[in-house]
Amino acid sequence: MILYFLRHASAGERVSNPKKDEKRALDSAGIEQCGYVGRALAALDVHVEVVISSPLKRAAQTASLVGNEMGYEGKLQFHDGLRPGATFADFRRLLGSYAKHEAIMVVGHNPNLSEFLGRSISETGCEATVELKKGAVARVEMNRNAASLMWCLTPKILRTLHAAAAESSRPKTSRK
Repeated sequence: MILYFLRHASAGERVSNPKKDEKRALDSAGIEQCGYVGRALAALDVHVEVVISSPLKRAAQTASLVGNEMGYEGKLQFHDGLRPGATFADFRRLLGSYAKHEAIMVVGHNPNLSEFLGRSISETGCEATVELKKGAVARVEMNRNAASLMWCLTPKILRTLHAAAAESSRPKTSRK
C-alpha cells in the first residue's frame, strides 16, 4: 500500500474553545499551500483511490483543495482516527478498514499525524522523528513487514520549486 500523509494547511491561530476550533477554516496562506501541494502531486502523477480526512474543517478543506488539484474525483471519507487526540491504535484500525486499497491519502493534525508517520516507518514500532509542517505531504510505501519513507515535501519547498520552474521556462531574450 502507498500511504500519503498530508497535514492540514495553515489555519491561523488556535481558538481556545474546542468546539469553535473544530470549525476553524484555512487562512489565505493555507489555501495557497494547498494549491502548491496539489499541483506538485499532480505533476508527480500521484493517484489515490481514497482520501480520508479528519472531520475538522481545516483538514477537510485541505483534503478537498489538494484532491481537486490532483484530479481526485472520489468522495472524501471522514474518520475519527485522524482527529486531534486520536491514538496510534485508532490509526491502525483506520488503515485496516482501507487495507484493500493500493494508494490512500490521510489528512490530519499534529502532533498525532507526525507520530503516526514516525511509528509507521519505525522497524520497532516506536516513534521515529518526522515532523510534518503545515501543508506537508509524505509518501510511505508499506508492505506486511516494513514501511519506508520515500519522500516528504513542504509547501515552502514546493513554492520555491514552482518559482524556479516558472523562471527557467520564461523565454530568454538577448540584449545587444
